[in-house]
Amino acid sequence: MLNTLPSKLPDVGSTIFTEMSSLALQCQAINLGQGFPDYPPPGSLIQAVCEAMMQGHNQYAPMAGLPQLRGAIASKIQAQHGRTYSTESEITVTSGATEALMSSLLALTHPGDEVLLIDPSYDLYAPSIRLAGAEAVRVPMRPPETGNPAFRVDWNRIESAITARTRMLVLNFPHNPTGLTLKPEDLDALEAIVSRHPILLLSDEAYEHIVFDGFTHLSPVSRPLLADHTVLVSSFGKTFHATGWKIGYCCAPESVMAEIRKVHQFTVFSVSTPMQAGIARYLRESDALSELSGFYQKKRDRLLSGLEETLLRPLHSEGTFFLLVDTSAVGPGLEKELAIRMTREIGVASIPVSAFYADPNRPESNHCLLRLCFAKLDATLDQAMERLRGLNAWVAG
Repeated sequence: MLNTLPSKLPDVGSTIFTEMSSLALQCQAINLGQGFPDYPPPGSLIQAVCEAMMQGHNQYAPMAGLPQLRGAIASKIQAQHGRTYSTESEITVTSGATEALMSSLLALTHPGDEVLLIDPSYDLYAPSIRLAGAEAVRVPMRPPETGNPAFRVDWNRIESAITARTRMLVLNFPHNPTGLTLKPEDLDALEAIVSRHPILLLSDEAYEHIVFDGFTHLSPVSRPLLADHTVLVSSFGKTFHATGWKIGYCCAPESVMAEIRKVHQFTVFSVSTPMQAGIARYLRESDALSELSGFYQKKRDRLLSGLEETLLRPLHSEGTFFLLVDTSAVGPGLEKELAIRMTREIGVASIPVSAFYADPNRPESNHCLLRLCFAKLDATLDQAMERLRGLNAWVAG
């Protein structure tokens, strides 16, 4: 009988991130694929967490999160975006951004609902929507082309996809994998859409503190109309180089948050108490958030400089710790096939951008693009560039 149980996700296997990281390990390749740093969190943050353990912060935290961390989150968002959230009823600390996204989708969407995704989109969204019984409706960005060498969001096309069944639009800016950020005109377009259609916005802002070239992150919650329709999700794991800690949070209007908490409390109830206490203290005592964009911009620029000596042509990254590279000069073929060959034969792992579409094997999902992660030590990036210079001989041979 166990062999005949129907699957809720029959066509879902291991993620591309697991697959490419496993291949990288097998081939002893440098892993520029999966988005995790190869350096530790800040020493003072580790110390704050250790001291929290020694001080007895080792039992269940309140379901919604430690009050001091919720307070720090509220202060941060007020300073960033001018939006005030109640620490009692509108902020919840979650097991990473992943749980915040899953709990939000399970709580707020229902069988028969439609949820709009902007492709390329992070691979978590569509399975979560299916588990909620809703349907993902994918609206592609305009891909890079001659004269416009970057992805662009077509807001008119997104609005055209809205129907009477549309419950939610999922946003992800700074965008993984393209590095695109929101501009004032994007928020204008979103305001127009929300004013005409009663939909929710689920805004995945895991890379909110990694924006380059002097710009700052624009969140939908910086506009009152949009904030009233938005669930904001973010990740301390991404922000503080501690992806394994799995500490994130979400913010939403009280009536919306009440529904999210119903799912959250029966999913994980609460998350790691000493991690929360340590992060709350670190946010009070450190100015690390203001330094993060500069830290990662140096790594982005180091990668850009190294790529000049390879056949890979980078697209501009406005934020995140990812950079897309055009592989047209390497030759035709599916992106995943090239990513696997490069891992095995060049010794550098990447992620095919086609994996962020519904069907990675379709021609319209393949734009000769791979995603590289530059959240790595400088020595790691330099070694990867040395190997990637071997592409010239690889192609010639």
